[in-house]
Amino acid sequence: MSDKQTPENAVDYKATLNLPGTDFAMKANLAVREAKWLEEWYADNIYQQIRASRIGKKKYVLHDGPPYANGQIHLGHAVNKVLKDIIIKSRVMDGFDAPYVPGWDCHGLPIELKVEEKVGKVGVKVDASTFRKACREYAYTQVDLQKKDFIRMGVFGDWDNPYLTMNFKQEADIVRSLGAIAKNGHIQPGLKPVNWCLDCGSALAEAEVEYEDKKSDAIDVGFTVVDLADLSARLGVTVTDSTDIVIWTTTPWTMPANQAVSLHAEIEYQLVQATGENKAAQNLILAKDLVQSATERYGFESFEVIADFVGAKLENLVLQHPLITERQVPVILGEHVIATSGTGAVHTAPGHGVDDYKVGLLYNLKVENPVGGNGVYLPTSPLFPGEHIYKANPKIIAALTEAGKLWAHVAIKHSYPHCWRHKTPIIFRATPQWFISMDEKGLRQGALNAIENDISFVPDWGKNRIQAMIDGRPDWCISRQRTWGVPIPFFVHKDTNELHPRTPELIEEVAKLIEQEGIDGWYNRDAAEFIGADAEQYNAVRDTLDVWFDSGTTHYAVLREREELTDPADLYLEGSDQHRGWFQSSLLTSIAINGRAPYKGLLTHGFVVDEKGRKMSKSIGNVITPQDIIKDMGADGLRFWIASADYRYEMTAGKEIFSRASDGYRRIRNTLRFLLANLNGFKPSTDALPVDQLIALDQYILQRASDVQETIKKAYEDMNFHIVTNALTNFCINDLGGFYLDIIKDRQYTTKADSQARHSAQTALYHLVQAFVRWMSPILSFTAQEAWPLIPEQSEKYVFTAEWYDIPVASTANVVSEAEWQTLISIKSAVNKHIEAARNAKLVGSNLSAKVELWASAELKAVLDKLGDELRFVLITSQVIVNAFDAAQGQESELEGLRVKISAADGEKCARCWHVLPDVNTHSAHPGLCGRCIINLPTGQGEERKYA
Repeated sequence: MSDKQTPENAVDYKATLNLPGTDFAMKANLAVREAKWLEEWYADNIYQQIRASRIGKKKYVLHDGPPYANGQIHLGHAVNKVLKDIIIKSRVMDGFDAPYVPGWDCHGLPIELKVEEKVGKVGVKVDASTFRKACREYAYTQVDLQKKDFIRMGVFGDWDNPYLTMNFKQEADIVRSLGAIAKNGHIQPGLKPVNWCLDCGSALAEAEVEYEDKKSDAIDVGFTVVDLADLSARLGVTVTDSTDIVIWTTTPWTMPANQAVSLHAEIEYQLVQATGENKAAQNLILAKDLVQSATERYGFESFEVIADFVGAKLENLVLQHPLITERQVPVILGEHVIATSGTGAVHTAPGHGVDDYKVGLLYNLKVENPVGGNGVYLPTSPLFPGEHIYKANPKIIAALTEAGKLWAHVAIKHSYPHCWRHKTPIIFRATPQWFISMDEKGLRQGALNAIENDISFVPDWGKNRIQAMIDGRPDWCISRQRTWGVPIPFFVHKDTNELHPRTPELIEEVAKLIEQEGIDGWYNRDAAEFIGADAEQYNAVRDTLDVWFDSGTTHYAVLREREELTDPADLYLEGSDQHRGWFQSSLLTSIAINGRAPYKGLLTHGFVVDEKGRKMSKSIGNVITPQDIIKDMGADGLRFWIASADYRYEMTAGKEIFSRASDGYRRIRNTLRFLLANLNGFKPSTDALPVDQLIALDQYILQRASDVQETIKKAYEDMNFHIVTNALTNFCINDLGGFYLDIIKDRQYTTKADSQARHSAQTALYHLVQAFVRWMSPILSFTAQEAWPLIPEQSEKYVFTAEWYDIPVASTANVVSEAEWQTLISIKSAVNKHIEAARNAKLVGSNLSAKVELWASAELKAVLDKLGDELRFVLITSQVIVNAFDAAQGQESELEGLRVKISAADGEKCARCWHVLPDVNTHSAHPGLCGRCIINLPTGQGEERKYA
């Protein structure tokens, strides 16, 4: 052994190492840098560049459901837009031409209410035209507000040319779509009960109704049989005492509109005489299963059954209205009647209930609505004219008590429909409205057929949800009594209520006018300007369209009209509430116009809740905004959280959840840093090796990457983004960080810069980073593009115009198969535990100071022997000896057929590679070095590393 080095002749061997570069460094101000990149990308027309890269390719169209243009975006908006962006970017990576045209819903009540706060009510402080102009201006400000936030999240789209339901052309096409639906016979006028909000002063769509608990007066009311002889004859018994059929209701205010009492034809009823110690005997007719509970509720102690019969026996029996002396009402039969609660007899007011209206049609009942739009009884009401219905409730109850017809009264708490805007209870109220009939021309069945046969659903349960809603929904009331909305430009005959015979031509005339002047083109003109002298016989309809009609016809007004889009679209994607909203309105209008669905697939995501499972609410104080998340984690942090959550269910947001997402993101980013840093100085055009010439470990990691890529591509295709993030992080943690990257550090840093051993690893790293950046780009868009130009010899400017990377895998059978590598990984894990134990026992220091002796079964030894001297590098130790299995040697390991002994390695520590080897300090020209390091010095010939 030669003399030791002295300080005077010491050599800086660290300078001969190939330490990684630092071009791609983690910086703390990610949020600031993301915003700067966005400015650069949009100045460079990134969306147009993406579109140009896919000219002539097969289209994939995800149609944007329009958010409402009112208020700053919330976390639900962020989830929705980021999911769409991930899909679009992954489809572009698949090679599709995938345009994204964002849109906004711009008409309707919420904007009206905001504008009213500023300029006052129409007709009071401002005229309608001025009010509509203010609404339009306000909507534009909200679109700009939301657009900035969507862009900030890294969502790419045609932001300079979005669709807006208030664009003149789109308003005109909404009117045209109404004309097409009318032409196909689906539009009907009618006096029907509709959801009515007293605060809105307008009808509501089904999607604008939500259910909350409400306290109501539940009353049991007796309707007295007028002709006891008729009753006796029907039941085959003699009835001489006054007899009441008792109804149960939670809306006493609807009693003035009562036109009948409904029974079920097949339910069993009983005529009983109820008695009590302090009550006069009374004949009552009740459902058999409810007699006991009802008579007890009325304070009777016992009852005697006089007759048993089914409801059909009493059809058309005449009853006396309990409060209106001059009104007698019939008993009718309806399928909606049940006998599980109440009395089995239903108070029937066709002007105030959908079921009542339907059954009333069968019996030609009068549709009477004595209630005005403000909730006040009309002057023509037979009871309490001028009273508000809720104030009249106690008076009706008092009048029933005085008349001796109130059998019970109790306050109950129950689920009741509320307006989604005002959060106040709604009423059902019959008004002259325009409807899309669900059954007149087979619309319902057409929609159900499309759901069953033509539409794919993610998740699967979305199919049953929308199917049930279509199956049970009433006719769609499309008219509203508002100022800011697309008109229903019909002319109706004053006497016959028939539409003008020139309606199709008139619709197109109005549409052309709206294209030029907007909706004011209709509202600011008299009927005579359209129909001349006919205006004396016709009234112009001044109702507006339901905003769900506006958004529901975007397939007609947007998909059909923009050349970059297609009708039908490949996918509609929205929250689960849209099964009763946009998904449904779009489906119905498309079936009505085209006879087919407007989409091939529906994807539904859940709502965002806090860590306690509660919805985000200002009143609770648990609201987390996307803007705050971006300030803290950057947009990529937000995007990673969204992608890693399983959107099929409720998505949990909170400090702990975001911390985990941030950790996952950092793991991916740090892995990317390592890959790029270790490509410093590598030139693929001259330095890359053919994959069949790579060291087997490098061949293996490329095969693993190819397998992972197939998993990721399939997950993107299936829109399972949490599988993508899991695959990314697992590959980083297990395959790269936990195995491959640690092993190749020695080769990367200590072998000669231009050696085959180092170039083999760098070739693998180059292919890995090319694939890895693409895998992450649909989700971690900012980070992916930050890394993209740092890939050696990168020719394409944006990762977003690239397609999936073709990862090369060895064409010949690997010396070590993938299954054998899995065995080696298991052996490495077992050995590491023994080394750790030896370190804790102070037998060895670092892994490289250890000698590993193995006694392996024939099967394991055959795998280990394939590596030869390379085994010590895989196990990251200085010396490895492999022996045939001997149960008496070493220590038992966690792996069957393997025994292990750890001891201090023989020799000294190399000053350059830190391996402990016997030949260190045996070379006089290079004291302190091992023989391998000497040949890896810049003046050496470089080592060759191959497996046998």
